[in-house]
Amino acid sequence: MNKITAAITAVGGYVPDYVLTNQELEKLVDTTDEWILTRTGISERRILKGEGKGTSDICVPIALEICKKRGITPEEIDLLIVATVTPDMTFPATANVVTDKIGAKNAFGFDISAACSGFLYALDTGARFIESGRYQKVMVIGADKMSAIIDYTDRTTCIIFGDGGGGVLLEPNTEGYGVVDSILKSDGHGREYLHMKAGGSVKPATLETVQNREHYVYQEGKMVFKYAVSNMAEAANGILQRNNLNAENIAWLVPHQANKRIIAATAQYINLPEEKVMMNIHRYGNTTAGTIPLCLWDYEKQLKKGDNIIMAAFGGGFTWGASYIKWAYDGDKIGK
Repeated sequence: MNKITAAITAVGGYVPDYVLTNQELEKLVDTTDEWILTRTGISERRILKGEGKGTSDICVPIALEICKKRGITPEEIDLLIVATVTPDMTFPATANVVTDKIGAKNAFGFDISAACSGFLYALDTGARFIESGRYQKVMVIGADKMSAIIDYTDRTTCIIFGDGGGGVLLEPNTEGYGVVDSILKSDGHGREYLHMKAGGSVKPATLETVQNREHYVYQEGKMVFKYAVSNMAEAANGILQRNNLNAENIAWLVPHQANKRIIAATAQYINLPEEKVMMNIHRYGNTTAGTIPLCLWDYEKQLKKGDNIIMAAFGGGFTWGASYIKWAYDGDKIGK
């Protein structure tokens, strides 16, 4: 019997309609369009507007698009994993909310919290369920409503983040397509450089924590940049070395869209030319767990069956990693 691998058989994505431009941010904080573009590569980002709207409302259209593309119903989904740091509620899991909203009555679900590396963690986890032979259809979504935890008086963070997400369907494959290998890492000492100060069990919400604006993202940009460049690049290179890959036989690098300079440094480290690097940070900003699947969504029509794809990410905490995917279908044959 041939080995079962978890192949990606469909991709979905969603970004809200509202566009927050650099020009609008110039009116909120002391910054300029040129300053933001030069340091991040971001021109605009999307924001989810509306009373009572949460991350599940980003996930639902993603899940439904995936089902439509694959020609399946939500009832056929066995498992839904949502990678997010902005769940609808502390509990229940956002995945559980999404299964209810889309009518996935036969699926169990759970969330994974690994910040910007969340999609890679969730993808590798989902692959294991497929490889076990017990599950046929596992949906993995990375999505965040970052506007819910961003302080729009803090110019160090409000220029970076946006709302949105993407996802994939994993199904069994015996031809070698799908998730081939992953390197996943974490180092908790990094929590001091990128975190949210209050709202957890160590520092529950109080009037004081709210008044002190401690329920927003806190980031020390220089330290995060330093670690992100080295760790993303080393993880990607580790995957290449372990699988005898090089710049010539890699079709695409799919890097987490945190900062254009970090993306460029990662590609340079593995000698990959710019035309092989997926990038949409200029349009969406950093959607945290959503960036990698959003890239797959945007570039899907350019993907070919058999393409060797390297995904790499770095997130708060710290978390980071890289995955090697052998693409399972011709994307130009799938209509959005």
